[in-house]
Amino acid sequence: MRKEEIKKEIINAVSQVKSTRPMAPSITNSVTINLVANAQIAVGGSAAMVYLPDEAETMAKVASAMYINVGTLLPIYEETLPRCAKALFEEKKQWVVDPVAVGIGGLRNKLLYDFKKYKPSIIRGNASEVMALAGLWELDGGEGEDEVRGVDSKDAVEDAKLAAISIAKYTEGAVAISGEVDFVTDGKLGVYSYGGSHYFEKITGAGCALAGVMAVYACCANPFIAALTGTNIFNFAGKIAEEKCSGPGSFEVEFLDALYNARAEEISSVEFEIEKL
Repeated sequence: MRKEEIKKEIINAVSQVKSTRPMAPSITNSVTINLVANAQIAVGGSAAMVYLPDEAETMAKVASAMYINVGTLLPIYEETLPRCAKALFEEKKQWVVDPVAVGIGGLRNKLLYDFKKYKPSIIRGNASEVMALAGLWELDGGEGEDEVRGVDSKDAVEDAKLAAISIAKYTEGAVAISGEVDFVTDGKLGVYSYGGSHYFEKITGAGCALAGVMAVYACCANPFIAALTGTNIFNFAGKIAEEKCSGPGSFEVEFLDALYNARAEEISSVEFEIEKL
């Protein structure tokens, strides 16, 4: 796929979302619910946050795409997440997983391991999380769970490329690694996306919100384009917000405004490089 073709698909995804306002329900980190929902709405989608097993299962059947984040697990999620993932797989719906802190805790690892058979459409994480998930799933490029240290990445994006590619090939979906320069792959093609802001590390939930926005675009695009479109709009809006803000608090406000005001052509024009794998 050439750059111009990718740009056209990004423009189409953005335009479709803005015209149809699709709902991408989330089971997400309780620390970041507000930012996830606001970001989804800002890009043109609709948000719904669910917890209960029957509600999650119902949402999986009626929504076009869905987002699951394992950041702050509640006991009920031991039932909710497997039922939801199974329903998404059976209904052939696209879904995004953010494997926050994979490797820490037995329940978290069990839930994420069980996701393997249901093949999430998009995995979004930092380099350490992507490598740890590949290790948990026994795929190339993975590392053992004893190497994982919380939610912050101790690895560079380049370190996780093999893991991302092997996961994408297995799921037949896409993997997005967030870092100073972001990397998105479908296992056959890799894209480096530039921009963003150092303030993303100064607020809670930027990565969670990114995955939620990817789910919105997954309602209208294939996994690779959805992941790249989400990455590009965050890199575009982050750069704009940093130029206008005076600190983390005002950055979050400016960032949501920039997401809302971003035009399809601007999102597709974010600097990115293609690598054939």
